[in-house]
Amino acid sequence: MQGLILAAGMGKRLKDLTRNNTKCMVKVNGITLIERMLHQLEKFKLSRIVIVVGYEGQKLIDYIETLKIQTQICFVINLIYDRTNNIYSLALAKEHLLNEDTLLMESDLIFEDSVLQCLLDDPRETLALVDKYESWMDGTCIKIGEDDTIETFVPGQKFVFEDIPFYYKTVNIYKFSQHFSETHYVPFLDAYSKALGNNEYYEQVLRVITMLDEPEIRAKKLDGQLWYEIDDIQDLDIASSMFAPDSDEKVANIQARYGGYWRYPNLLDFCYLVNPYFPPQKMMNEMKASFETLLTQYPSGLNVNSLLAAKNFGIHQEHVLVGNGAAELIKCLMEKLRGKVGFIRPTFEEYPNRYDKDNHVVYVPQNDNLAYETEDLMRFFEGTGIETLVLINPDNPSGNYIRKEDVLRLVSWCQEKGIRIIVDESFVDFAEEDDSTLIHEEIINKYKNLVIVKSISKSYGVPGIRLGILVSADEEMVACMKKEVAIWNINSFGEFYMQIEEKYKKDYEVSLVKLKGERRKLADALAGIEGLRVIPSQANYIMVEITHGMTSKEVTKRMLLKYNIFIKDLTKKIQMGEKQFVRIAVRNSEDNARLVNAFKEVLE
Repeated sequence: MQGLILAAGMGKRLKDLTRNNTKCMVKVNGITLIERMLHQLEKFKLSRIVIVVGYEGQKLIDYIETLKIQTQICFVINLIYDRTNNIYSLALAKEHLLNEDTLLMESDLIFEDSVLQCLLDDPRETLALVDKYESWMDGTCIKIGEDDTIETFVPGQKFVFEDIPFYYKTVNIYKFSQHFSETHYVPFLDAYSKALGNNEYYEQVLRVITMLDEPEIRAKKLDGQLWYEIDDIQDLDIASSMFAPDSDEKVANIQARYGGYWRYPNLLDFCYLVNPYFPPQKMMNEMKASFETLLTQYPSGLNVNSLLAAKNFGIHQEHVLVGNGAAELIKCLMEKLRGKVGFIRPTFEEYPNRYDKDNHVVYVPQNDNLAYETEDLMRFFEGTGIETLVLINPDNPSGNYIRKEDVLRLVSWCQEKGIRIIVDESFVDFAEEDDSTLIHEEIINKYKNLVIVKSISKSYGVPGIRLGILVSADEEMVACMKKEVAIWNINSFGEFYMQIEEKYKKDYEVSLVKLKGERRKLADALAGIEGLRVIPSQANYIMVEITHGMTSKEVTKRMLLKYNIFIKDLTKKIQMGEKQFVRIAVRNSEDNARLVNAFKEVLE
């Protein structure tokens, strides 16, 4: 068997990186794509590797000759690379296709060795390597029938988004038997090129072949093996973290992204916190139906969105400010504070990170569960001179919860002491207590020192539209903050969500019941694993102590690298001697079961 690499393209989308180099000379973690690919092919003892070059072809040839590849390398030169597409490049190499079985691939790919191994191990002679379609993928898709027959090739212009569940993406790696090349591919390649010219793609020839009664080619599905196609600098950035040679570096790179994990193939995110049971499909369909309008129209200004939030939460318009996520509100709020501010740690770091460290007064619970009550806070902060107290309830990452009546006692105590209290109740809807929120007009009117912050993203499962609210009867402060945020700080999707949200309140209540039930089941399952200690939580996440002797960093790394499960390592958040903790989001039953099984294997 031989290898055949198409490497004639210009890679214009990589801009400066390909100004003087062909795309396959771009480096991922210090190694060029072509060097990595050639060393991978060399392991399989191929008879030769044929490379079709074009743009900066001589430079690529000279570079490859420095790599000391032991397998024989033959070069085919496409002199009109700037006027042709890859169908012409492959046609230039057709005589090689006719000589023996061929592994055909494009040069802008990066993949694990197991990707090629699974293709070569399959006894079927002619295969197109495919993977289940995900949103980060681009290019030709296919639909697969029984026995891995390729029913339809779907070019980009005929892509139907409603059919996504049925699509597979071609990886652009193929195994062609010599017989297939002789009887099918090369004859059709010649005919197609003659009829339609050289500015086409070789996949279109395969599309024609699959229409035959016996096309001979079948689909080979990947099963979790990693690969990525690099077309632009964002692809390069993703690939650099996915294929980092050092496992610690890989984990750190992924942790540092703070979202966007849909671009990572098959990654199961137990780190970031959302409601897995809301919004309902009907609500999403309603938003989809208005997509074009929302995309092409300006949103309303700040005051209108405050009115929508006031309507949804049953409060006055002048008492609420809508933010581009809670993060925007936290930044604006913390910049307004003066004097000493009381924090409870460990906690959601956005609050303390936004305030001068010299004016922090920090309470750290002195018990294994990091639990605390109202009395603990009043006792500690009494006489400290704080002007503001920040309470996150339930707290993050511990999940510690103070009941509503006790929070109100703390608010009352703060009012007596002249202390402003900020209560972040982004996770309070997940508490077992009924009516746990402080967002009631009578409460905020009674306590003018009270500021409530709530992330809509986390409770309602819509982090992508970036919504949060701040509520307070301190109208002067709210009005001042409204002047400081942008008039269009919310996009049209966020506004429309608030416009229709009330219709789905019963669905939301049902989602909370489901979430609480899943939390109990997950906590019980984790508690049954030797080496784990579960900390009681009333949020949509659970903090777990690793008692196995393994560090939380090592557990996090193994879960990510072996099982593609991303959990929160709390090493930096919690300093309790040798104790090790991780935080786990509550997801649906299927995902939670996969997590539990992975934990059992990691800790066995």
